[in-house]
Amino acid sequence: MSSEKLTDKDRFAAIREQLKGLPAGPGLYFFRDSRDTVLYIGKAANIRSRASSYFQASADLMSSRGPKIVEMVAKTARVTCLETANEVEAILQEARLIKDIRPPYNTNLKDDKTFPYIEITSSNDFPGVYVTRQPRSKGSILFGPFAGAGSLQNVIVALQKIFRFRTCRLEILAKDDKRRFFRPCILHSIKQCTAPCGDRISREDYRKIIRDLTRFMRAKRSGYIRKVENEMQSAASELNYERAAVLRDRIKAIKRLELRGTVESNVQPEVFVQDPAAANVAMQKLLGSETAIRTIEGFDIAHISGQDTVGSLVKFIDGRPFKSGYRRFKIKTVRGIDDYESLREVLRRRYRHAAQGDELWPDVVLIDGGLGQLHAIEEVFSMFDGPKPHLLSLAKKEELVYISGRDDNPVRLKANSPARKLLQYVRDEAHRFAQHYHHILRSKRFTGKG
Repeated sequence: MSSEKLTDKDRFAAIREQLKGLPAGPGLYFFRDSRDTVLYIGKAANIRSRASSYFQASADLMSSRGPKIVEMVAKTARVTCLETANEVEAILQEARLIKDIRPPYNTNLKDDKTFPYIEITSSNDFPGVYVTRQPRSKGSILFGPFAGAGSLQNVIVALQKIFRFRTCRLEILAKDDKRRFFRPCILHSIKQCTAPCGDRISREDYRKIIRDLTRFMRAKRSGYIRKVENEMQSAASELNYERAAVLRDRIKAIKRLELRGTVESNVQPEVFVQDPAAANVAMQKLLGSETAIRTIEGFDIAHISGQDTVGSLVKFIDGRPFKSGYRRFKIKTVRGIDDYESLREVLRRRYRHAAQGDELWPDVVLIDGGLGQLHAIEEVFSMFDGPKPHLLSLAKKEELVYISGRDDNPVRLKANSPARKLLQYVRDEAHRFAQHYHHILRSKRFTGKG
């Protein structure tokens, strides 16, 4: 018994020593067991401090966090981390990774719930402003995702008092002459809406309001907040406490606009930030193709130390995910760590029917990686007869695009390039899908299920 306690003591001492090397900034921490399985994912403003709190000698985890956390800590062999730019990004990344990895000791965020956005339907004659978890794929301006939905509706109300935009779902057309007979709702009476439904404002004036709102959402709001704070203090000094309370709540609501990530950095599967048509045109130009680029298939490999190696295929048609075309591959012929050969196996299995003429080739095949990965898949396609798809690899960090047949010279696309955004989306979706399957297999192996 004393030997077992000594072992635990030594293990905790080793973990505490390792934790000293973790960063003191915002991000995520991962508790892993001796098999490197992720047991728990947490977020923190200070990774080192938060992760260390579980392993302090004086910590009473049983009373403060419960028996499940005590059990988790007892299984932990090491702690790793992922730094983020800020706490909001940590919240958003945590949610996505928990859904993908599904650690056994994370009880929240495992469902399909997504983070909300503020959406402005800019393609409408009179754009509406809404809180949504399923934004349009085009024709909208998005802000978010927001880290919490609790009071986001209050933010909309506060903004509506300033800009008087509409939040109804009515279809309002500028050419509809019957609007002048329509009776506006109560929001017009209390001066929270300009009532385009009742022809109380012109299309040009209303769209100016939306432009002002968009600029406000994109700009720093410190000047406006200072102005309202001064109004609040004046109201309080005049003993108008009701007015001061209203202004106080408005300040709180506006400050909540900062609790969001960017659409580009925190893309969720239900959101595609670029115009798919523009992305397809950009892809055709990038590849110098005479025909339109309509179908892209992306692949990725996932494993830990060569165990439970899996491959994923995601399919995009006309710039959007085609979920019915997604496939998973459990690697059968490769032992140990060999990403190149695993990739070759997946591609041979995927395209054997296309090579026999029984199935159409995609326009583009994309893999995660650099020149080595691209050469690996070129070997596979060299065995097939007839016309081949465009073969691309997308390297992380610098996001360089390697294109087969371009003399190994990568292409560096601009950060806002529609083609780059589309390729990143395909690559990241393939990675997410592969990781999810990998953790399913690991879970089955360790629990004895399936």
